[in-house]
Amino acid sequence: MLSEATLQSIDREVAKYPADQSQSAVMAALRLAQAERGWLADETIAFVAKYLGMPEMAAYEVASFYNMYDRAPVGKHKITVCTNLPCALSGGVHAADYLKQKLGIDFNETTPDGRFTLKEGECMGACGDAPVMLVNSVHMRCFMTPEEIDRLLEECK
Repeated sequence: MLSEATLQSIDREVAKYPADQSQSAVMAALRLAQAERGWLADETIAFVAKYLGMPEMAAYEVASFYNMYDRAPVGKHKITVCTNLPCALSGGVHAADYLKQKLGIDFNETTPDGRFTLKEGECMGACGDAPVMLVNSVHMRCFMTPEEIDRLLEECK
């Protein structure tokens, strides 16, 4: 279900833990599976669980608990906007509204062309750099003024 390259990457993650603790690599394995597949279908989670020798439900619990895992298809560029209180007070809500207007979508929606999905996120640990956004669950962007948002959207084209 996953490519040989992804399985080799998962094996490198598993090697970081004691031999009887391969399930400790579940977060990394799910991240790698999502990077290959674009999102985590139930079948993908089950495959990762079996590969790591752990109960499917345990892997599903991880995938459904953390918001960096996508349980449904998302656009090519997933933009998560922090709207927790510090970011909200420092322009996070305005940044989210600006993005909604620019993209023509609301939170948890994807543009008709499949390019962008907009998500609302919890604290990203950079309150002093607000408003903060996370692109594709990997790249943090700080001080997201309308000009910076326009720059981000242009980079994603």
